Amino acid sequence: MIKEFKEFIARGSMLDLAVAFVMGAAFGKIITSLVNDVVMPVVGLLLGKVDFSNLFISLSGNYKTLDEAVKAGAPVIKYGVFINSIIDFVIVGFVMFLIVKQANRFKKAEAPAVKTCEFCGTNIPAAAVRCPNCTSQLAQE
Repeated sequence: MIKEFKEFIARGSMLDLAVAFVMGAAFGKIITSLVNDVVMPVVGLLLGKVDFSNLFISLSGNYKTLDEAVKAGAPVIKYGVFINSIIDFVIVGFVMFLIVKQANRFKKAEAPAVKTCEFCGTNIPAAAVRCPNCTSQLAQE
């Protein structure tokens, strides 16, 4: 069982997945910092100096800041933090879209599995044994 586990871990795809996971976690921290420290202050400034991370609805009592409500143990709906998370998700999704789009550009297009009928010149599937156009019997390759 341990031998099988070692073989499973040593496969290239598993190692690639582990590296991708670690890189994704690090990338997530960078994006979160970008959203919280760069994007949201600009958006907040454009919307009249709004600090999204401090937007909340207190379900009991009246608190001026989110920190006061949390320290008092009051139940709160942190919709500003939720807005930050949505923007974070959209940015990560867009960046992943761009990465996949660029990776797909570098993939070689597979040549379609076709051959040319030696009698009429029609392109036909490579596995065909008879030409659908001229009905000639084709040589097996």
